[in-house]
Amino acid sequence: MNLSTRFKPRHSARIVALTALVFFTGIRTHAQTIVLGTASNFTVIGGASITNTGMTVISGASGGIAGTGTITGFPPGIVTGGSIHVNDAAAIQAKADATTAYNQLVALTFTSDLTGQNLAGLNLQPGVFKYNDAAAFTSGVLTLDGMNQANPLFVFQIGSTLTSSGTVSFNFINGATANNLWFQVGSSATLGSGASFAGTIIASASDTLDTGASLNGRVFALTGTVTLNANQITAPSAIPEPSTYAAIVAGLALMFAAGRRAHAAKRRAA
Repeated sequence: MNLSTRFKPRHSARIVALTALVFFTGIRTHAQTIVLGTASNFTVIGGASITNTGMTVISGASGGIAGTGTITGFPPGIVTGGSIHVNDAAAIQAKADATTAYNQLVALTFTSDLTGQNLAGLNLQPGVFKYNDAAAFTSGVLTLDGMNQANPLFVFQIGSTLTSSGTVSFNFINGATANNLWFQVGSSATLGSGASFAGTIIASASDTLDTGASLNGRVFALTGTVTLNANQITAPSAIPEPSTYAAIVAGLALMFAAGRRAHAAKRRAA
């Protein structure tokens, strides 16, 4: 009996399966995750205060707001999917966890220097993008291409201010999501009236959303005020990671099953 022929189907299936397992484990190991801790329970965090004018609606599964100072303007503002926490233990801890996430973003090694480039019109793949000073997003679309990666990460490290003006929006393709989009802002962020913005904005000082600006994400100010005015803010949906890995595991199981069937058929034929 030729042992190499006898065991070839089973061994081939195992080699393919183990190769796939190593490949996908490598993706998992090298993927970077920003940890929000208890801050993930909130859509708006004000280090000093949160002020609102007009009919702002904050929604989503983690649609709560937290301020370590005062919170005004709710109502007429509406908060659904979460609670309002004013200078309590939850608010204080959320601010601390947001600060930890900010420091994690600062510590990342940048992959591209975009200093001086307008965000509008860019087409970017996963990475860490640095602005030495201010970043502007003026009248246009920013395309983020996830390259079909598992949880593709996009981080913008901005030295001073982030400002948007005119009609701006995001185009997420090939697995990119608002949940894995981060803006670390060295001072303050301002979203203009025409903004349809996305991602988690963590500013060291303050954030301002002008009248009618919308955000699919979160907006945190670590030391100053978050100022809102008739805005729509929706917490981003969860990352669909479990289903991705469930599909991988199912695929590996099918490979092993196919190898066993091929091996049994070979033995019967012999």
